[in-house]
Amino acid sequence: MAGALALARRGLGRVAPNPAVGCVLVKDGRVVGRGWTQDGGRPHAESEALRRAGPASKGATAYVTLEPCAHHGETAPCAEALIGAGIKRVVAALDDPDPRVSGRGFARLRDAGVEVVVGVGREAAAGLNQGFFLRVKQGRPLFTLKLATTLDGRIATHKGESQWITGERARHWAHLLRAEHDAVLIGALTALVDNPTLTCRLPGLERVTPLRVVLDGRLRLPLTHHLVSSAKTVPTLLVTLPHAEHRRVHAYEDAGVEIIAVEPDEGGRPDVSRLAKILGERGMTRVLIEGGATVAAAFLQAKLVDRLEWFRAATLIGGDGVPATAPFGVDHLAEASAFARTGMVDLGDDVLESFVRRA
Repeated sequence: MAGALALARRGLGRVAPNPAVGCVLVKDGRVVGRGWTQDGGRPHAESEALRRAGPASKGATAYVTLEPCAHHGETAPCAEALIGAGIKRVVAALDDPDPRVSGRGFARLRDAGVEVVVGVGREAAAGLNQGFFLRVKQGRPLFTLKLATTLDGRIATHKGESQWITGERARHWAHLLRAEHDAVLIGALTALVDNPTLTCRLPGLERVTPLRVVLDGRLRLPLTHHLVSSAKTVPTLLVTLPHAEHRRVHAYEDAGVEIIAVEPDEGGRPDVSRLAKILGERGMTRVLIEGGATVAAAFLQAKLVDRLEWFRAATLIGGDGVPATAPFGVDHLAEASAFARTGMVDLGDDVLESFVRRA
């Protein structure tokens, strides 16, 4: 199952709206086939493993990170494929919450005489596909907030200088995070100050660059901005408010930028809770929030930040530096967003700490 989970991880950021699934086929103590969900969500992991195993799959045990599908879509159900290949036993991490599948895949396997074991690696598999589960159950993707700060929690000097707070190893890791998400999201001010490309520039992963999303309620991005000028080659979504100036909208659209209007929150900015539902409807399962402080505060206030990836550099800027988040109205400690640390990575002079939101 550990091998199947490692294979499943290869699909993160590439398979939405489908889950990232891994499958390992074992026969007589030997691995005879491996598969994972392919780019775009198809073929599915089980089909890939069966294809690679060929006739050796007959009588094998399939270790799969999610319940095999049982519904007919663009491909035949994986449960039927496993049965047809002569798989004698299926060990699955957990059931699929998708109402088209939920329990039906296991029932079909058992009806055909296949032994089914459920629950091996359940917690790890649930964490891997948390974004898919959130989209199915709550209609929104998983949001990961990435922060790169000094030891005193500052993301820029008082003059706005922020490149580069962390070192090269940390920046490479941040690009890997982009590759594992369906979209990367920033606010207009961050876009204006940094003029980022928001692409994944790790060797071999350039083609998995996620959708770029910019919150720009006042349509401030210049048409010469990197995110606009490259929009015909790298998908870019600009989120603004209703009743935006038509000529400005058409200019962006002519440049290849997609525009969506989202009703405002109490502060007059695009409401991030409404945006979360829109992204879920588009099939997004994992979104990386990269800044800035106002955007981070908006998602934290809305209780939408599911994970934190916090890079800390061994430097201090002082109290006049720009804080990691803008104020978001916490009056009592009981109201604070609480997280549990799940890991720590040494990146030279920098440290990456990973957190998940407490229930």
